[in-house]
Amino acid sequence: MVTALPFSILDDFSVSIDAHAVDDGFARVRDVGNLGPKAVQDLAHPNASVHHLGETVAWIKLLSAAAYEHSYNSMPIFLGGDHTISAGTVPGIARRASENGRPLFVLWLDAHTDFHTLETTVSGNLHGTPVAYYTGRRGFEDFYPALSHAIQPENLCMIGIRSVDPAERDALRSSAITIHDMRAIDEHGVASVTHRFLERVRAANGMLHVSFDVDFLDPDIAPGVGTTVPGGATFREAHLIMEMLHDSGLVTSLDLVELNPFLDERGKTARLIVDLVASLMGKRVMDRPTRAA
Repeated sequence: MVTALPFSILDDFSVSIDAHAVDDGFARVRDVGNLGPKAVQDLAHPNASVHHLGETVAWIKLLSAAAYEHSYNSMPIFLGGDHTISAGTVPGIARRASENGRPLFVLWLDAHTDFHTLETTVSGNLHGTPVAYYTGRRGFEDFYPALSHAIQPENLCMIGIRSVDPAERDALRSSAITIHDMRAIDEHGVASVTHRFLERVRAANGMLHVSFDVDFLDPDIAPGVGTTVPGGATFREAHLIMEMLHDSGLVTSLDLVELNPFLDERGKTARLIVDLVASLMGKRVMDRPTRAA
């Protein structure tokens, strides 16, 4: 059973889609309506760089509840303006996984580690904090919602990393998070590192949340993102990961974040993301007709 729920964060609108598998094996898509916080608290942090804190906290609470609700018997897909949404979606899915008696694993496909706390961020951009938050790092107390179910760092695998701030690098040295930067991909191949992680998930009978940031991709093929970092994943590397995820049968939820249509080139990035999701849902190389440029 598949559910898709895309959201936009820190914006005036959101879109949601809900797709349920039916008896003949095909999916039925249903729009379940828009989400938006009804109340935003005015919050200030001692770190003067931090901004949009009240809005972020409101979205985390809302998305955590939505992720928990819609993961009951379906696969939620969250589409958001930036990666801050994972601070809500991952804890909500983790709560569901705990009730199911299964560990939650996270595959983080991103150019960035997003491992800042509210205290260490220099930019104050809170899309750089979700991983630190949902893995239970200190530095969010009295601001972000208290975590009921943190992700164990050893259950988190990052692929595609190529931009890490000094404070994040120092914290990650003592973390059990598995990190495959682009050099690791160059040396070992994306199939090898993905396969090893999927085998760990399978051995633990885990649920798998995939969090996909558009800047995971090389900007030459995906220009529609505000945080481009050269040297990202290629078209085929990204599709191979999605095909392997489908074949594994392990994925139980998905984030798709950071697509900025105003920076895209004639929908180039948007079409690629749709195609990648199709691969995750089972579309194969032999199913792809030749298209005009």
